[in-house]
Amino acid sequence: MFGGKMTSVGKKLIRRRMVDLSSEDTRFARCLSTLDLIALGVGSTLGAGVYVLAGEVAKEMAGPSIVLCFLVAALSSVLAGLCYAEFGARVPKTGSAYLYSYVTVGEIWAFTTGWNLILSYVIGTASVARAWSAAFDNIIGNQISTFFMNKTTLHLPGVLAERPDFFALILIGLLTALLAFGVSESALVNKIFTAVNLVVLGFVIIAGFVKGDIKNWQLSEEDYINHSYLDTLDDISKKAFGSGGFVPFGLEGILTGAATCFYAFVGFDCIATTGEEARNPQRSIPIGIIVSLLICFVAYFGVSAALTLMVPYFLLNKESPLPEAFKAVGWEPARYAVAVGSLCALSTSLLGSMFPMPRVIYAMAEDGLLFKFLSSINNRTKTPLSATITSGLLAAVMAFLLDLKDLVDLMSIGTLLAYSLVAVCVLILRYQSGQLNSPKAMEMLELNGNEEERVIMNPAVTAASAQQKETLTLATLFNPPEDTPTMLSGRIVYVCVSVIATLITVICVVLTLKVTALKDASVGWIVALVLLLMALLIPTIIVWRQPQSNARLNFKVPFLPLLPIFSIFVNILLMVQLSAGTWVRFAIWMAVGFMIYFGYGIRNSVEGKNAEEPCATVEKPLHHPGLDLGPGAAAV
Repeated sequence: MFGGKMTSVGKKLIRRRMVDLSSEDTRFARCLSTLDLIALGVGSTLGAGVYVLAGEVAKEMAGPSIVLCFLVAALSSVLAGLCYAEFGARVPKTGSAYLYSYVTVGEIWAFTTGWNLILSYVIGTASVARAWSAAFDNIIGNQISTFFMNKTTLHLPGVLAERPDFFALILIGLLTALLAFGVSESALVNKIFTAVNLVVLGFVIIAGFVKGDIKNWQLSEEDYINHSYLDTLDDISKKAFGSGGFVPFGLEGILTGAATCFYAFVGFDCIATTGEEARNPQRSIPIGIIVSLLICFVAYFGVSAALTLMVPYFLLNKESPLPEAFKAVGWEPARYAVAVGSLCALSTSLLGSMFPMPRVIYAMAEDGLLFKFLSSINNRTKTPLSATITSGLLAAVMAFLLDLKDLVDLMSIGTLLAYSLVAVCVLILRYQSGQLNSPKAMEMLELNGNEEERVIMNPAVTAASAQQKETLTLATLFNPPEDTPTMLSGRIVYVCVSVIATLITVICVVLTLKVTALKDASVGWIVALVLLLMALLIPTIIVWRQPQSNARLNFKVPFLPLLPIFSIFVNILLMVQLSAGTWVRFAIWMAVGFMIYFGYGIRNSVEGKNAEEPCATVEKPLHHPGLDLGPGAAAV
């Protein structure tokens, strides 16, 4: 009895979403062009970090080799970007990583991803709103903070901020109203701010190359002593200077800097939530993601090169590197251009956090995993009104009252978890079989449908699948008999990817916790690491040998299975680096989420209700304009 109940709950946790890819119908307004998506991605990704981060990383971690940090970070982000791009071409629906997880690895993983994305976006919105408020206050000579300093005090260290931020509250309120008003209006405002930001960054890069000096990339100890007015280098000075030249802090400095710079490329995933608002999502989403990442890399690379050419890296100001750098080369008025650019960057970054948040909430509520009232769409504006107002209210309260410094790392967990799961999903889906004539719907049925449905769809499958179930041998693992995916090869990939993800997690934990033992050449840990890497190689080779789906897509991730596996490794390694306190806060947030899921979502899941109704999955024939599928096709 108890065993039966546990099995039933287990099945509910891993039930997968059916997606009807035949229908282009949507409750949203399809009004976003490819340019809108590129501007949304650039605006969201190229935040105020470009004005501050370059100075911090160059001074403390990498020196002039910061340009290499951004290159490594961009390559790591592009891995995740390519996985998102394939899914955008494959499942052009609202929901981003939440939906991708739901159709591939099951409901509990989808809820975990969606719940964490909500947290990331809420904290992102609140922290950027506070940063906007602080930047504006700084420009007008700290008038706002001085006014409120003596009138309101709330301070509770680690929880409440020193003073409530009324300006951030008003700002989030205005942007919530803009987003509720309509998508095309929001996209237009975003395009204007992004254009101003890019013009300012273009000016900074050109000015930096004009006023820069290549000698600042070839500094010696003598230069440091002259600049610092010292007689000799002591230990503290040596730490600040490193070894000079282009790579003063060595390879370790580049890798540490790259890990910090990786977060500068976070934000492009908001493009993936526009599946039902883009005019041609299967083309626009992949182009939007790849082009926006490319533009952001050029901007970060250019600004960091200009900065380190204008001023020796050890003299950079961490708080406001660009204004101080222009002051050093005698162009002090340029600080006003930088101030305007940074406000525009913060504005687009804020819009980039607020835009996807209600769409993920809407997708989860539409599927019954969150409260149903959140899935309402306004008939006039075609925006998810309830979800927009609820998420705006939550972010506004957080920005108004809370001290967000300790919560910002939680954003990283949510984003990195989403990146990892999307890479896992791409890896699994590419190796699943498809029996439909429709290229768009092919993999989904095979992944989601049960045996009975598959037989109804294609009677020829029965004999083949039954035969293959019996013939799982060592030879079929490394040398499959078929050129196209079968049920057996699909299940082999499922198991292997689970093993790969587990092994990568163990390897990342060992690399992080035992890094000193590995540096000191501890034989035991080196042998353990080599054995783990050998163990990882076996399932990777098995996945590589399995036949891939030949479904036609506008974009496919190249170099499978290596590229998604490397993406998973980078993301998990960065997650393991986060502090214990961050993981405790993450556990608390997940506990709240699971209370909602097990109290409400698991019983109200639309997918669960469809499964209970007989023949609910076969709603209507798949129909694509110009495709005659015949009577044997069903909705996915």
